Amino acid sequence: MRNYELMAIFKPNLDAEEVDKAIEKIGNVITEFGGSVVSIDKVGRKKLAYDIQNFRDGFFATIVLALPADKVAEFKRQLRLTDSILRTMFLETSVKASV
Repeated sequence: MRNYELMAIFKPNLDAEEVDKAIEKIGNVITEFGGSVVSIDKVGRKKLAYDIQNFRDGFFATIVLALPADKVAEFKRQLRLTDSILRTMFLETSVKASV
């Protein structure tokens, strides 16, 4: 299993409960694919540098997760199908070498 970091921007017209439900749904998809959620950091509502789908701001959340490498493509597809997400950034995290 590899470690990944997902940063998602949710639509600003969602209230706090709907954002929590969307994050919980993402967590359920991760566990369904045999992964685990390490941590969730809800950054909050922030102004965007440019308009995305005619929205000027969005609700940011960062999720650190562990997921099998063969399930990553399907997980990304599930993220694209989620209507409440404006944009995502999905990165593989690596262990820093100690010098």
